[in-house]
Amino acid sequence: MPELRLGEAIVRFEDEGRGAPVLLVHGFPTTRLLWRGVGPLLVEAGFRVVVPDLVGYGDSSCPPGVEPDMASQAGWMLSLLDALGIARAAIVAHDVGTAAAQLLVARAPERARALVLMDGVHGAEWAMDAVAPILSWAEPARLFPVLVRRVRTGGPVRLDEEVVREVLAPYRGDVGGARLVRAARALDPAPLLESTPALSARRVPARVLWGEHDAYLPAERVGRPLAAMLGADLVTLPGGHFLPLDCPGEVASAVASFLAPLR
Repeated sequence: MPELRLGEAIVRFEDEGRGAPVLLVHGFPTTRLLWRGVGPLLVEAGFRVVVPDLVGYGDSSCPPGVEPDMASQAGWMLSLLDALGIARAAIVAHDVGTAAAQLLVARAPERARALVLMDGVHGAEWAMDAVAPILSWAEPARLFPVLVRRVRTGGPVRLDEEVVREVLAPYRGDVGGARLVRAARALDPAPLLESTPALSARRVPARVLWGEHDAYLPAERVGRPLAAMLGADLVTLPGGHFLPLDCPGEVASAVASFLAPLR
C-alpha cells in the first residue's frame, strides 16, 4: 500500500482507477476500510478514487506533540492532493471526517470540484456524548470489542462481525486503543464553528446523504440544517450512522450520480 510523508506525519492510502479524482474521507472511529464497498464501485463508474487513513487513524501515523484534530486533517488532506498532483477533487466524507472536508473547502474552495457529506457534523453537533466515555478510557486494550459492538449495531441491520473487525483492526490492543483515545481527545468543534460563515459563502456544489436510522446524528437535527447551510439537497438512504457499510451500493450510486455531470 502506498504511503507518503507529509511533514512529520505518514499517510497510508489507496489510489485506484482513472478519471476525475474523488477523495474519500472516513470519520471516527473507523479507517479507510469504511469505504471498502464504495470505492470499487466508484472506480467502476469511471473515477480515480483516493482513500487515505486520516493521520493518527488506521495505518497512518501522527507524530508526538501534534494533535490529529480535524483542522489539521484538512491541511494534511490538501498536502496529500498536492503530493499526488491532484489540483481539484470531489471530496466525499463521513462522520467527523466531514469536519475536515468542510474546513478544507472553507480554506481552499478552488481545490474542491464537489462536496458530498454523509451522516456528518454541523456546527457544534458532533455527537460528543457518544464519544465522551472514550475520553477517559482507562484500559485501551478493552476498547476494541466495545467499538466492534457499537459499529455493528449502529444501523437497522446488524453488520457482519468480521467486516467490522477488519475495518477497526488497527485499534486492537493497548497501542491501537491508545491511538484512538488520542484521536477522540483531539475532536474539537471550535474550528468548524469559526469557519461556518466562510463555508456557507463558498457554494461548492454539494450533496448531503443521511442514514434514515442514524441514532447518533439524526437527519432532522443535523443533516437538514447542514444541507441548508451548503445549499445542498438532502438524500436519505436505508441505513444507520455507518452508511457506507450499511448500504455501499446505494451510497456509491448517490455519489456517482451527483458527480457525473460535474466531470
